[in-house]
Amino acid sequence: MPPTLASLVQHSALKLTVRAGADRLDTPVRWAHASELADPVPYMEGGELLLVTATNLDAADPQAMQRYVRRLAGSGVVGVGFAIGVNYDDVPQALVEAAEEAGLPLLEVPRRTPFLAIAKAVSSEIAADQYRAVTAGFEAQRELTKAALSGDGPGELLVRLAAHVDGWAALYDTSGAVVAAAPDWAARRAARLTPDVERLRDRPAPASVVVGDTDDRVELQSLGTGRRARGALAVGTGAALGTAERYAVHSAVALLTLTTARSRSLQGAEQRLGAAVLRMLLAGQPDHARAVAGDLYGGLLDAPFRLLIAEASEPAGTAQLAEAMETAASRSGETVLMVPEGERLVVLAADGGASVAACTVYAEAQEERPAHEPPVEDTGVVVGLSAPAGPIAVAGAYKQAEQALSVARRRGRALVEHEELASGSVLPLLADDAVRAFADAILRALYEHDAKGRGDLVASLRAWLSHHGQWDAAAADLGVHRHTLRYRMRRVEEILGRSLDDPDTRMELWLALKVTSPPTAP
Repeated sequence: MPPTLASLVQHSALKLTVRAGADRLDTPVRWAHASELADPVPYMEGGELLLVTATNLDAADPQAMQRYVRRLAGSGVVGVGFAIGVNYDDVPQALVEAAEEAGLPLLEVPRRTPFLAIAKAVSSEIAADQYRAVTAGFEAQRELTKAALSGDGPGELLVRLAAHVDGWAALYDTSGAVVAAAPDWAARRAARLTPDVERLRDRPAPASVVVGDTDDRVELQSLGTGRRARGALAVGTGAALGTAERYAVHSAVALLTLTTARSRSLQGAEQRLGAAVLRMLLAGQPDHARAVAGDLYGGLLDAPFRLLIAEASEPAGTAQLAEAMETAASRSGETVLMVPEGERLVVLAADGGASVAACTVYAEAQEERPAHEPPVEDTGVVVGLSAPAGPIAVAGAYKQAEQALSVARRRGRALVEHEELASGSVLPLLADDAVRAFADAILRALYEHDAKGRGDLVASLRAWLSHHGQWDAAAADLGVHRHTLRYRMRRVEEILGRSLDDPDTRMELWLALKVTSPPTAP
């Protein structure tokens, strides 16, 4: 605790007596300063105990003392020490009444107590308080360092920090999501500060900002040393941080920054290991992959998982998706394997797990952009998601994810699952200009033949194919004799130069009929 007027009054060697303002003696004293100026205010900073003998004051004049005391109180002076036995044998009543009226503590200083003794007492208490603060700060640093090295994650560090500041603490990741909080009830309070954390994230690290009010003061500190913050620390207290608390917060920021940097190095090593595991799985070597995966990724290979491939026109796109999935996996205790492949991101994640759900939520947010913003394929992430698979089927899952990614890109979707392709019609997959051009090229000669009034070959071909080459059923649909239909099919073969006995030809013609339409008359 810093020195206060009460501690000076209780100092047995000073022999100070309270003459006014006895209810305000708990005010901290920043310094003790002697001045005989009639107006010392221009030389005050606030928080001083002003020591006077009234050499240049008419201390017996009530009006003069009212003006003098009011000006001192307004400047932040916390008290006046009046020496008796120098110019006045007793503290003038005018000064006592003015001090009472202004609520400014007034201390009587006996003749045998020099002002220097009071200044030394204040200085000594300030030094002792600073020493206690530094000692407490070093002790907090030792405890926080021990917590950071315990291997229990940031939670234990936050618990000890909250105890040191007599408040609460929370850690945020780069997205602004709460990673951990202490005590547990603080998580909800911390979540309400996400917008403030996001604004802090946009400033170069290190940066800080104070939010809240006097009853719930929250200081936000960014974590990191580069241009982009790697997270943020929130510390909530009921008052401004003292010196010891400030030491503790600075130590926590340094330790969490180091932990974040170390985590990124470990993340790089894990990423390289994950890439090796993925290559072995794609090569059809699940046993070798399991051996390399060890405890890090082994659990992921023991249950069905999904393989997803993400692409983005901007590098930050896949990075943001990866961060969202990693955060979700961390909160749920899941393992997720992520491997960057150039502009792509390949991920193995537990089927039905939190990270796959986070990917879906991220993609939905991309598709819900306002109409005035650029479409997904221009700026956002495009994801293809495989069906559930196991270690022996990773190569097939990779192909499924690529196919789903291709469809998502073609349709302007942020995410397409392979199950959508298997359960739906194949026709939407063919809805692009290249397929339509191919279909038009195949059927154009038949459309041109029919346009000249020489028969209805296109309708006849459609009816024949829809009835799987059954002459009687197709002819009945057309309302013609089966011999007429046979003649028309021979004409189709002659015009196209292809045999209808070839199943590939029938398939191509059927799909062409589905995706094309008769050319419009010029």
